[in-house]
This record gives sequence, structure tokens and C-alpha cells, in this order.
Amino acid sequence: MNSNDLCLITGGGSGIGRATAIKFAQNDIKTVIVGRREDALQETISLAGNSGSNIYFNKCDISKDSEIVRLKKEISDNYGSVTVLVNNAGSSSKVRSIAYIPKDQWDDVLNVNLKSVYRICQEFLKDMLNNKNGTIITISSMAALTPGLLGGSAYGAAKAAVTNLMGDINAEFSNMGIRATAIMPAEVDTPILENRALVPKKDARSTMMQPEDLADMIFTIASINSRTTVETVVMKPTIKRDLSDDLNAAKNKTE
Repeated sequence: MNSNDLCLITGGGSGIGRATAIKFAQNDIKTVIVGRREDALQETISLAGNSGSNIYFNKCDISKDSEIVRLKKEISDNYGSVTVLVNNAGSSSKVRSIAYIPKDQWDDVLNVNLKSVYRICQEFLKDMLNNKNGTIITISSMAALTPGLLGGSAYGAAKAAVTNLMGDINAEFSNMGIRATAIMPAEVDTPILENRALVPKKDARSTMMQPEDLADMIFTIASINSRTTVETVVMKPTIKRDLSDDLNAAKNKTE
């Protein structure tokens, strides 16, 4: 990876997406961040300091297909071909249990975590295949491997599906210069935790992974020589915490 590369990061206005954008920008990689809130995207650029000149933003709701089509055209017209795609945007449901989750929450989670990943990959794969060069990194979750109430039924199902989708991309296109990675982190201290029935307090978050830890991994995977594909990565906090209260709260959340 070098200064000729172009990186696209979804969910670039906070958490892992923000930290990854700053990491890439600090290493002189032109980066486009996407999100629904322009103020949050602008804040990411500001936090990058002098490296912020390497970051560009596009306000976009990736849950809408027409927005993804527009995004692809505007990036191609203004910046060229994306060589590194980071599918980071995600959402979780308030109700975790399959017995109680409302259909609208189920649909919203699957739309953002699965359908949008499929459509963004589909749009940007076209240029990658033409150029025989592309790296796709998707933030999956430990919920794909160990489903349960902590992540929730919809979230776990969606993350298992996108993990499989990355494998499908490798199976079909690796001989055409495309490589795909699914990163499956356990708890990371990001805003998505605010959606839990029991929102983790400061002491609980103190042992969690931080967004910068994921950013370091994403940058490493994107930077490794193109002859090598990292198919899956599992990341966990070194210190385990008691999750019994979190699971009980999720179990009792029915609306």
C-alpha cells in the first residue's frame, strides 16, 4: 500500500471507522469516509490534525441503495478507483432475543450489517476486478462465532453472513488480485455499546479493546504484500470480564 492507494471507510464518523481513517491518513493514504452525519465526519477530519488533508468525506446513508450508487459515482469522478474498502458501519438492535425482537429492528440490523455490505462490495468490486487489485476488510464480530444475547440474534446472524461473504469473495476472485478479510472482534469501546440493555460503565470499558487497536490491525492487513491474504482475524480483550449482568439485562429486554 502506498500514496497511490485510495481507501473507503464506512462508518467513518466515530469509533473504529474514525480511528482507522486517522491511521490511514497519518500514513499518507488518501481516504474517503462515509456516514450519515456530516458533523461527525468533519470531526474525524479535525481530529486527524495535519493529516486531515488526506481525508475526504461523503455524507451517505448506506442503508439506501440509491445512495450507494451515488457514492460510487461521486468517488470515481472525484478521486478515482478504490483499492482498499473497509466495511465498518454497523448497528445493533435494542431487543436482542429472537423471541421478542420486532421486525423493524431485525430488518434494520440486517440492512446495515449485511445488505449494505453486499451492495457496497458489488459496486466497488467492478473497478477492483478491472484493475486486478483490491483489498476488502469487513468488521464482523465474535457474535458470528459465539452467537447469543450479548450481540443479539439479528446482529449475530448478520455478522455470520458477512464473514461467509468475505470467504466467498476470496473463493471466487483471489486469482484475480482480490483479497478479503473478516475481522471478528469481541468487545470494543465504541458508541454501538450504547444500544445495549445494560450500557457498560467506565470501569467495564477500561479493559475492552479500543478503536485504535482495530485500526492498527486493519492497516496491517491492508499493508501486507498483495501475495498474502489474511482471511479471518479474531481479536479479544486480554482481560476477561464478568458478563452475567449484561446477559441478564439483554434477556429481560423485550421491547
